[in-house]
Amino acid sequence: MRLATLRDGTKDGRLVAVSPDGAACAAAPVDTMQQALERWTEVAAQLAAIDTFPDALDPAQIMAPLPRAWQWLDGSAFQSHGDLMDAVLGITKPKTDVPLMYQGTSDRFYGPRDDVKFVDEALGIDFEGEFGVIVDAVPMGTSAEDAMAHIRLVVQINDWSLRTLAGPEMKTGFGWVQAKPPCGMAPFAVTPDELGADWRDGRVCLNLNVDWNGRRFGAANGEPMGFGFHELVAHAARTRDLVAGTVIGSGTVSNANFREIGSSCIAERRGIEVIDEGAARTDFMRFGDVVRMEGVDANGRAPFGAIEQKVVKA
Repeated sequence: MRLATLRDGTKDGRLVAVSPDGAACAAAPVDTMQQALERWTEVAAQLAAIDTFPDALDPAQIMAPLPRAWQWLDGSAFQSHGDLMDAVLGITKPKTDVPLMYQGTSDRFYGPRDDVKFVDEALGIDFEGEFGVIVDAVPMGTSAEDAMAHIRLVVQINDWSLRTLAGPEMKTGFGWVQAKPPCGMAPFAVTPDELGADWRDGRVCLNLNVDWNGRRFGAANGEPMGFGFHELVAHAARTRDLVAGTVIGSGTVSNANFREIGSSCIAERRGIEVIDEGAARTDFMRFGDVVRMEGVDANGRAPFGAIEQKVVKA
């Protein structure tokens, strides 16, 4: 199934089930996505039973599927991206066999067509294309094998970053704060079975097509994650319970052949330029720039819909 949240004047919006073609919707049996996640076993059966979609779906009214969450945890599960960025930033991380993860801003997720406000272009405005999952309540100590059953929804995310601030904050040894404003989400949250064969081993095996001001910037595939989402969930739950509605991200989607297929963020492109040419030549985003992201399967179907956001001055 595919789910969306529509504007209704509240911060959490109104949950709807979406038709297979993405053009129509039907009211959900609960008001919000958070309520559905907290009662998932009961509510999911009711949502799955919906087979008529009487209302036209207005893209302008779509919020993020989960407009605000109790918790947002972002991984860095693509080794090609992590290695490149560490080399460019001059950071040497200790070798580890556990995922990298930080806790970010969760009190707001931008909708797929929301303008995104920033105070200054000089902060190095960057998009980051990711996939993510939303879980129900996960008990502390849940294994990776058992964590798979707690992944209720899969989403597509634009994890906005301010690169001028990112390096200095990382080098403090503490986590990001100023460098990580709220993320955006694509219109539809989908159950894993909606992805069919493209959901494998806890990974979203779709190409993430990224266009910047109308030009293709990257088309990396989500399959080469070093850790599957079930492993990221287990890592997050090692020492704490995860509340229903926790969102966990993959980190920037990246493939080892990034020189051929492009990148999901500007920082990676700049890193390639530094290594290959001795200096970065691609600028970061300017006010008025637009980024579009769309995860697509081999037939061109986009189960999450598209994120298309404009950078504007606060």
